[in-house]
Amino acid sequence: MNSIAIDQSQIPDESPSISNRNRNRKIIEYLLIFIAGAFLFLMLILPLILVGVEALSKGWNAYLKALTEPFAIKAFYLTIEATILAVILNTIFGISSAWLLTKFDFRGKTFLGSLIDLPFAISPVVAGLFFIMLFGRMSPLYSLLQSNHVAIVFAVPGIILATVFVTFPFITRELIPVMENQGREEEEAAATMGASGFTIFRKVTLPNIKWALSYGIILCSARAMGEFGAVSVVSGHIRGKTNTLPLHIEILYNEYNFTAAFAVASVLVIMAVVILILRNILEREIER
Repeated sequence: MNSIAIDQSQIPDESPSISNRNRNRKIIEYLLIFIAGAFLFLMLILPLILVGVEALSKGWNAYLKALTEPFAIKAFYLTIEATILAVILNTIFGISSAWLLTKFDFRGKTFLGSLIDLPFAISPVVAGLFFIMLFGRMSPLYSLLQSNHVAIVFAVPGIILATVFVTFPFITRELIPVMENQGREEEEAAATMGASGFTIFRKVTLPNIKWALSYGIILCSARAMGEFGAVSVVSGHIRGKTNTLPLHIEILYNEYNFTAAFAVASVLVIMAVVILILRNILEREIER
């Protein structure tokens, strides 16, 4: 048997090229990390630091005075009220719409799914104008509302409606992928055994979607608390009555009361941090 001798000196050495590729990869990796870190610092961390510094620039007494001022307290309670009601209504709508879109086949299903994404596609200010046209003085419903002493625009109901509108896709969009992945077999088997619709939802569907539902509720709450555009249009900026925290901050800032404005803004920051922590906890549970 003839053996073929191979001259090792004629085989190209690939180690330098591999080393160069690894070095270039590391350079690109560090460059991307630097760009991402610098962007997050400039756009997120630095503004939060400045909010805290400006809020406490005149001391704790001024900070607490800005938070306990009657208009600030009213704005806080109105923000919480609008957020809670929006989350409740969107939870009902989100579960119903997600169940409809994933468990049933019907004509217009794609169109309905597109309508649910409408708040993502239009400006919140435009959404506020929708409610002005629907319930304001130019609406054919205005005389009926006035005769029954029902105030929607420039009142709390308008704020709640605007908040619901801009936040209703969040829960639905979190539930649809989970419910599609779940399929219909378990519900159909339960229905075959005579279970009612509510029993099927409570014992079959809900246990499988509870984490996605909780995640959607958290996202909906965060969006509702910080909503400005749509609420600004329908609120009328009536101080102490229809101003939420974002609107109250705007008024304080326009009055050059910067310390009070940043003090109230810090409340929204704290609430956002709490929601972020809850979201991370839920993400870990979902990964499990």
